[in-house]
Amino acid sequence: MSTSNTRLRIGFIPLADATALLIAVDKGFAAAEGLDIDLVREVSWSNVRDKLNIGLFDAAHLIAPVAIASSLGLGHVKVPIVAPFGLGVNGNAITVSPGLYAAIVAAADGNIIDPMVSARALARVVANRKAKGEEPLTFGMTFPFSTHNYHLRFWMAAGGVDPDEDVRLVVLPPPYMVESLANRHVDGFCVGAPWNSVAVDLGIGFILHFVSEILSRAVEKVLGVRGRWAEENPDVLVRLVRAHHRAAEFVEDPANLDEVAALLAAPNRIGATAEVIRRTLVGRMKVAPDGTTRVSERYLLIGRNGAARPDPAQAAWLYAQMVRWGQAPLSDEFLATAKAVFRPDLYDAAVGPAAPLPSSEPADGIGAFTGPAFDPNDIGAHLAVWKIRR
Repeated sequence: MSTSNTRLRIGFIPLADATALLIAVDKGFAAAEGLDIDLVREVSWSNVRDKLNIGLFDAAHLIAPVAIASSLGLGHVKVPIVAPFGLGVNGNAITVSPGLYAAIVAAADGNIIDPMVSARALARVVANRKAKGEEPLTFGMTFPFSTHNYHLRFWMAAGGVDPDEDVRLVVLPPPYMVESLANRHVDGFCVGAPWNSVAVDLGIGFILHFVSEILSRAVEKVLGVRGRWAEENPDVLVRLVRAHHRAAEFVEDPANLDEVAALLAAPNRIGATAEVIRRTLVGRMKVAPDGTTRVSERYLLIGRNGAARPDPAQAAWLYAQMVRWGQAPLSDEFLATAKAVFRPDLYDAAVGPAAPLPSSEPADGIGAFTGPAFDPNDIGAHLAVWKIRR
């Protein structure tokens, strides 16, 4: 183990999927690797992206599509990013106002826990509002190049709602989602934990779906570094990945749950109550203000079930959504670049060869609730299935 002390600045947003990064620092796993990490708490993904791109951050807690968009030069300057470690799989949820929840329940033909039932009910609500000349529903998501944007769109479009024509999608930083729902600026949102739970606890929101009900394995956040930085600092990168790997293992041990939740609750970390964080990490979520809970061991995967090892098929799925919604052209070169952002080779070099994924994981690596299995080498086939696309 190297003992030379290396100073790093790493940006993060106060979300539960920053857990491995925060615990790597707070429990000394980074220090044990000779890394002196200055954690910088940010509020928006554009801030995190820009500071990583220009070198103010050495690494960042990064929403996965931002790493791909940056590498492709979409929506901003082109800066190649590599992701040697996955900070979280799943963890998003779709939360709606009490009024919209009641309308979806009333319009549903079946159990709304089924995302196809809820999406078709939403289509009826949208058509009803349009017929009455009412304003379109507004949904918050965190960034144009975000999993939240694609998860909302994938779900809505499956039920016949065109996310660009039938509703409004607006960008809001994660910590501002709850306030926007309270002020009725939005009718719903898709965001990572803990903000869905906060809305439910305040009595202003109902969690409609965990993203794990829409895609059973959806990469969420990655540890992102600039490609050039990775090439220039291979030893530091190995130590950084190893520290995160040890942190993820620590987090996934149930014996450490209370300590992890208490550390993350600090105002300079996630800043939600330890109880909300605890519920998030075990997937026991209060989904309605009356205390109704829904339990899913897939709600948020930090390190278990191979969640920390970057999967290029996930990068291909995200690129396919960029193409579907008109953010990127379809090209073999772009697909190859997107897949190359996710670096399982760098992960394996730091922590050793990976165990095979358990049989509980979807065969295509995604597990979408509708549509054929995803082939990461044939984006055209994925796109051809969907009636609603740009």
